[in-house]
Amino acid sequence: MTRISVCIATYNGEKYIKKQLDSIVKQLDFEDEVIISDDSSTDATVNILKSYEDPRIRIFLDQKFRSPIFNFEHALSLARGEFIFLSDQDDLWLNNKVNMMLAALRESDVVISNCRIIDGNDNVIEDSFFKINGSGRGLLRNLWKNSYLGCCLAVRKGVLKKTLPFPKDIPMHDWWIGIVAEAFFRITIIHEPLMHYRRHGINATPTGEKSHFSYWRRLLFRLKLVKGLINVWGKP
Repeated sequence: MTRISVCIATYNGEKYIKKQLDSIVKQLDFEDEVIISDDSSTDATVNILKSYEDPRIRIFLDQKFRSPIFNFEHALSLARGEFIFLSDQDDLWLNNKVNMMLAALRESDVVISNCRIIDGNDNVIEDSFFKINGSGRGLLRNLWKNSYLGCCLAVRKGVLKKTLPFPKDIPMHDWWIGIVAEAFFRITIIHEPLMHYRRHGINATPTGEKSHFSYWRRLLFRLKLVKGLINVWGKP
């Protein structure tokens, strides 16, 4: 029986994907799995993934989403484990990440950890994402500003019953999961950094950077999250 599923959405991640995978698989047991949904990468990403020849790594190629949101949705929909970890393609997990988050998941449905921010050369540029982001609990607080960085999230599989399928017009998948978590589930926050979150200027997702959207576009994003939340309120 699969215990842990690590879900990764890849697209042209050749530069960092090996470092990231190496930091993950050494923390997993033989019955765990890594699900990788690749959104038609045109670089060496797929060749690097195939080079592992590890039966725990399940690779789903030739996706046509052109979207990290729905590429992640695809990966999550394939998860067989009881405990689901989200992972970006270019970060680094610290050696205690899985054990600490798994321990928290014994008592909670959703766990979010802190992280350090690194640059493209692995240099730490911020010691605490929580501190610079003002992260914390609360539905209204997180509707205003997302604290739920996807690469720092782990959930019980039952959470996916509420969050999947993703509404088609959400601004980002982790924000959606966080809002649903605040409304319906038991949450644990781990303030210790458990990974290095890489910002190198060409990330697929903009989390952690100042929004370039207009005030009205940002307001629309929040209204879409509220609409999605209302739609799942009666969902078992």
